[in-house]
Amino acid sequence: MLTDKPYFEILNNLKEKIRQARIKAIYTANTQLLVMYWEIGNAILQQQQAYGWGAKIVDRFSVDLKTEFPDFKGLSVRNLKYMRSFAEAYPDFYTIVQPHAAQLQSTNNQSNEFKQEIIAQTKSIHNIAFVQQLAAQLPWGHHQLLLDKVKNYQQRLFYMQNCVENSWSRNILASQIENELIKRQGKAISNFKDILPALDSDLVRETFKNPYVFDFLMLGEEAKEREVERALMQHLKKFMLELGKGFAYVGNQFNIEVKNDEYFLDLLFYNYHLHRFVVFELKVGNFKPEYAGKLNFYINTVDGQIKNIKDDGTIGILLCKTPNELVIRYSLQGIKTPICVSEYYLKKGLPKVLKTELPSIEELEAEINNEYKGLKSSAKKKLGSIKRKITSNKKRK
Repeated sequence: MLTDKPYFEILNNLKEKIRQARIKAIYTANTQLLVMYWEIGNAILQQQQAYGWGAKIVDRFSVDLKTEFPDFKGLSVRNLKYMRSFAEAYPDFYTIVQPHAAQLQSTNNQSNEFKQEIIAQTKSIHNIAFVQQLAAQLPWGHHQLLLDKVKNYQQRLFYMQNCVENSWSRNILASQIENELIKRQGKAISNFKDILPALDSDLVRETFKNPYVFDFLMLGEEAKEREVERALMQHLKKFMLELGKGFAYVGNQFNIEVKNDEYFLDLLFYNYHLHRFVVFELKVGNFKPEYAGKLNFYINTVDGQIKNIKDDGTIGILLCKTPNELVIRYSLQGIKTPICVSEYYLKKGLPKVLKTELPSIEELEAEINNEYKGLKSSAKKKLGSIKRKITSNKKRK
């Protein structure tokens, strides 16, 4: 009879095998579905090229295919148009993906090194094979969203890479597109290039954004630092999603002691992709040069008291308003610890053009009162007309 320890080792091994098999089956099914959709889309493209749009190829295919396969839910005119766009966007999808569909595996279960290899190779938009295989790893709903919202090929590739690397759901992808991640990632003001090796500098730079969008906090721009910090802790999952890949929460108001003097770090995280602690300092208002010095002190203290020998140096990020980039760059010169400065938004404001076109509260109240007076006057006239008709009818009798 098996003892407890060997039995549970075997049991856990079997559980993992079952999980892997189920994931592989789902992934293979998804790839085959995409291959089928590509074939339908490609057939539509060929027919439209031969006979023109006036032939209503999509409508005819939709009717005839649904007649043959009434239980198949993906044969609407709208979905067939997506298939056509999919085939047009990835013309080599079938020839590259189909022969390897059985061998492809979800990157959710691959090593970080394998993921990085895919991401590195897909950075070249000319690497057709990897682009098509990257496309094969996304569910159909993701492709519909990308085809709708991201028309530029390079930008679409950026979001595809992030979907694969970070296992984004469709809703997360939609949020990242709406918040224009591609324009924010790697844009923090920093000294990374000056003090980090080239490879580390690029990876670290791409980890941070500018600005960060915290619109999920439902706070006004007048909120105080501690209010923002508390709200971030109450929405920690969304906060970490906005931070991006690899962040693990360590603590807020994290206490460090230096020879009986106590200090408190606003937020402390560990990034397991970078193998570095990350200190976040939150400030309301504009950047001030003294903020950089204080953050430098915190970084050195974490390096001296908390960092493991296997960890790389701690990074500091200051979240504040950044109206004067030159002041920030002067402040970071000479500092030997990696620091970056980013803005954060608590809500998405209305465009200035739209703001000027919206009526004020007073104007709205006046308009409502005018509308009410108009309705009241109209009702009185109708009531008077009805009374006159009744009186007239009585006199006739």
